[in-house]
This record gives sequence, C-alpha cells and structure tokens, in this order.
Amino acid sequence: MVEPAREVTHRIARELATAAPEGWERVDATFAWTVTDKTWNVVYSAGEQAVRVEPTQSVLLMVQEQRELAARMSEGPWWRMRISLNNTGQVQTDYDYGDEPFPDDQLFPAEAYLADLREYPRERLPIWLAAYVSHGGRLLRPPRVAAEQARTDRANEVRGHATTEVFPPLPLMWSHWTTLAAVFVALDAPNGPRMLPALGWFEGPNRSGSTLYVLPGDRAVISGGVLNAPELDAVYNDGALLPRLYAGAPDWVTDAVLNPRAATGQLTFCYWWEDGQWFRGESPDGSGVAAAVPGIWTTGSTVDEILQAMTAAGKSITDATKSAVATLVSAAQAGVVTYETVAAVFDPAEHDVDSALNQFTLAGLRTFVIEPPLSRIDAIEQVRRFISTRGTDTSEYPLDQLTAERIDNGWMVFVPTRPGEIMIGRAIYYIADDGVIEPSSSSVPPNVYIAGFIQRFHERARERG
Repeated sequence: MVEPAREVTHRIARELATAAPEGWERVDATFAWTVTDKTWNVVYSAGEQAVRVEPTQSVLLMVQEQRELAARMSEGPWWRMRISLNNTGQVQTDYDYGDEPFPDDQLFPAEAYLADLREYPRERLPIWLAAYVSHGGRLLRPPRVAAEQARTDRANEVRGHATTEVFPPLPLMWSHWTTLAAVFVALDAPNGPRMLPALGWFEGPNRSGSTLYVLPGDRAVISGGVLNAPELDAVYNDGALLPRLYAGAPDWVTDAVLNPRAATGQLTFCYWWEDGQWFRGESPDGSGVAAAVPGIWTTGSTVDEILQAMTAAGKSITDATKSAVATLVSAAQAGVVTYETVAAVFDPAEHDVDSALNQFTLAGLRTFVIEPPLSRIDAIEQVRRFISTRGTDTSEYPLDQLTAERIDNGWMVFVPTRPGEIMIGRAIYYIADDGVIEPSSSSVPPNVYIAGFIQRFHERARERG
C-alpha cells in the first residue's frame, strides 16, 4: 500500500501546481481529516506575498483516497497531512499522527476523533489526544464539587500532604516568577513566564505549563501539566485510576484558580498554599513538575535561568551583568524594584524596559521613588519666584512676608493675614516635594484641596517610575 499512497500524494502535488496562480514560487497545504470532520489550508506564496486558495474538489477527493490507503498500512490513517511544493518540482510530505497537540484551528471536537477511532481502531493514542477524547471532565472542580469533596475529606480525615521540598515559599516563588517574566518580556521572547494581577502563568516551548494564582488571605494555587506525563498515559491508555490531585484540598481550590489543562484532562499536578506552607494531594514531586514550571526554585536557579536566557538571545554576559541580575532578583524579593534596577540589566535603547518594569508593577513588587522633602526655605523661595515672574500685583500681598506650613508631600505657602483682617479669596500656593506649584485661594478649604494635591503628586511619581 505504500506505493499507491505515495502516488496519490504526488498526484495531489501536481494538481496543486496546476491550480497555482501566476508567478507562484511555493505552495504549502495542510489537510486535517477524520471520518466526520475535515478542514484544510492551502497557501501559495511568492517572496513575502501569500494568498490562501480553496483547493479543487478533485484535490479533496484525492486527499480522501490517500487517507483511506494510509489506513491500510501499519501506522494507520494520519490526522493531518502537510504537502509543500515549489515551482521547481521539489515536494515535501509530512504525515501527522498526533505526536504533538494539533493547532487550535485544526483541532476538531472530541466526537470527531471518537468517530474516527470507531472506524479505524488504534491500540494506543498520543497521551494528549487520549486525554482530550476521554477525560470526561474528571479533573474539573466547580465550587459545589469542591465543597462536597472538602466536606467528605474532612469527614474521612483526609488531609493534604505538607511539603517543603518541591516549591519555595510563596513570597520567593512570586518574586522569582515575576523577575523571570520581566526578563523574557525585555528579551521579547515568545515563550516563558508572564504576570497579570494575582496571576503568574507559564507556557514552555515543550508544551508543558502552569499557572500560579494568588488569593487574599495569604493563599495560592499552582497547577499545571507536563506533556506526555506517564501517569496520564496509564490513565487514558491503560485504564489506571486518575491520581487524586485534590485529596485534602480546601473548598477554595476550584476551577477558577486551576490551570486550563483541568478542562482538557491534562492537569498533572496541583499544590495549594495556606498557613505558610505548600500542600498537595497525589501530585508528583519536583522532578515530576519541573518541565511545566519556570526556574523559580532558588535564588541561584533564577539568576542562572536569566543569564541562560540572555546568552541564548545573544547578549554578552559580563561580571557587571551578573551583578546587575543578582541585584534585580534581590530587589524583587524585597519588593523594591525600580526603573533603574531593570535598566541596569537591559539597555533601554535596545530593550523595552518599560514593559519589563510593568511586570513588577502588576505583581506588586515595584517601588515608586518619592523625592526627599522640600525644605521650608526652598519652598518659599520657589513660590516667590513663581509669583514674581507672572507680574502679579503684590501690593496687598507682600512677598517678603511669605510663610509655609508643611503638608503631606509638600508645603502650603501664603502671606498670613494681619490680626483682625478678614480676606476672602486670599492666594494660597501649594508646592509639592517634586517642585510642582499649584495656585489656589482661601475660597477652597485647604483640607479639600490637599486631598487632590496629594493624589496628583503620587500620580506623577508613578509616571516617573
């Protein structure tokens, strides 16, 4: 059957060439197929120009014929076939049996693969596909189910196992994860960790990944999946029992804080943080989760992973670089990262330091530099110059009598009234510690004005970073 199947493939390639638009140089065609669902993508290109074209009915019939012939061979029918052909006649063909997950736009509903398996039974499936078609929602944990399981566990005295050997304490993990995320953002790396408010997520190049959710009350959940984990192979291909990942878990460990792999049956570990330590049910140890988690294990491993990522990106590593990276990791652990801390690692002229710094902002590990308090003498002198340069009539507002009262983040500067004098709308100047002067008057109660004054000061401080 090999030769007839190969001949049909070549016929498909010739037909694609015949249907090619004028000036084409290359065609890349992908056909995804089951007995019930089919899709395809045929793209002709010339240089940087590309156009998607619908294949002829003749081509689609030949694709169907080719798959039926392939079904009679030892490997069985493919699920995706890729054909690449250039205008010199060179052909490349690849048959995809699901060794890696299919792209989302070429992944059919589980029912399509189940129908295909009924037509073409297979002894074993790729682990991810076996989970996809047969997980049956067993790893989902909606709130009601979580509450019921937690009550049952308490009644049966089932508790999570406390562990100090797999993950570092939550504050360290959070700071290490954030630092790695900032570095990968600065390097414009497509993979690697990223941060959102109360969430760290990671998708590795090996299609393993995890999420770290931080909840109020010093609680957190880290969960994820290792691609092709042997325990999932045993469950979905051999009928073994699913590990009890949530054994002893509290009722707040729900779908809302679980990695999306729970919905596809590919979750392989779940740990939760409470009472200052990590707990787990029947999750694997460190070696069983390493592929799905960034290098957050220790300060040293975090520094090493950063340096490795920079080296892989072609950056020169000097002693100064190593020192700056170590300082950045330490600053994140202390929650005092600034723009300058990140800029010491990455040249702002070459890298997006602002986006990297934003990862620390989202994680709550950035500190905003506040200027040292302005002195009384400087505050009065700056306001005096401010008034003088504007040609304001000061005959009733003698500048040599200016005084200043300290307020939060600055001073209130004014000429006091004489005993028994009542002045409505008398000028008051507010000067912040960063030197910004805001004119006002006694018509606006100081306690009202000062609230907005302080807010504007802190907004400027955040913008400056």
